[in-house]
Amino acid sequence: MNPFATELLRWYDHHGRKDLPWQHPRDAYRVWLSEIMLQQTQVVTVIGYFERFVQRLPTLASLAAADEDTVLALWSGLGYYRRARFLHRAAQLCVERHGGELPRDIDALLALPGIGRSTAGAILAQAYGLRFPILDGNVKRVLARYHGIAGHPGESAVEKRLWVFADEHTPAARTADFTQAIMDLGATVCVRSKPLCPLCPQAARCIALRDGLTATLPTAKPGKKIPTRALSMLLLRDAHGRVLLEKRGAQGVWSGLWSLPEAEDVAAAGSVASRLARVGEADPLPAFTHVFSHYRLDVSPILFDHAAPLAAVADRPDRRWCDRDEIASLGLPAPVRTLLDNLPEISP
Repeated sequence: MNPFATELLRWYDHHGRKDLPWQHPRDAYRVWLSEIMLQQTQVVTVIGYFERFVQRLPTLASLAAADEDTVLALWSGLGYYRRARFLHRAAQLCVERHGGELPRDIDALLALPGIGRSTAGAILAQAYGLRFPILDGNVKRVLARYHGIAGHPGESAVEKRLWVFADEHTPAARTADFTQAIMDLGATVCVRSKPLCPLCPQAARCIALRDGLTATLPTAKPGKKIPTRALSMLLLRDAHGRVLLEKRGAQGVWSGLWSLPEAEDVAAAGSVASRLARVGEADPLPAFTHVFSHYRLDVSPILFDHAAPLAAVADRPDRRWCDRDEIASLGLPAPVRTLLDNLPEISP
């Protein structure tokens, strides 16, 4: 076993995380689900979502058989909802093509939507004990510092070098533990800001530490100013407390999720609302900002209480009046769910 793996596994035996919910049992479905959830999301956030998800959909077969609203409702709040749709479709393809199991073949795994090389490697290494490297964000940071590799890890040439090192360090024995160990090292010791170098098992050989480069490696992605958009969200609530929701289309942000009707701005809100229901006085609610990876969204919510449903509008496949129980079962964007959860009581 190479020195990097030897030192890392020795550290993992004493300090690694061994009680994460997807480790008990560490089967392919649970590993895969956790890897998809952990993309762009920290472990502390994922744990609760993971536990709720597997309680409702404990097997790949149950995920494949679920409807999209159920999957998106369980995912609601995690963001990057395309991950959930890819997960759902991949489960269906596993039932259709692989006997209801995630395949052990790397090419077959890579052919499934939402599974890239690192996710495939994590499944094969952790669930099946096969020798495949991984290269998620934590591993990129560890290897960039250890080997002193400059350049943004998302750049093709830099990533290619990191894959070479990831493969060289991955041992044939205890591959599952090594895979968890290198992720743990990046998540708990070799962290993005102020790494805990005195606690690191690789400190003696780390080039970034030797050369005083831990604050600058890995190289940050070149900065880019993100634009700001603004809109009004319309909360049409009828006398029974039901709220009008619309299912978003297949394109754009929050695609496939249930959300609130929208207007370009506050001035247009009344006109849009009147086409959806008979409404009275508008009640502006506190504005908020939601930040996506590529733009900021300034939202001005407006409440229309005692709205009277119009027969031509309500109960279409993509538009319906929903009470609290129905809302809980639907996939909603996190800010929309928060907004609905904090609505003032209906006025008399």
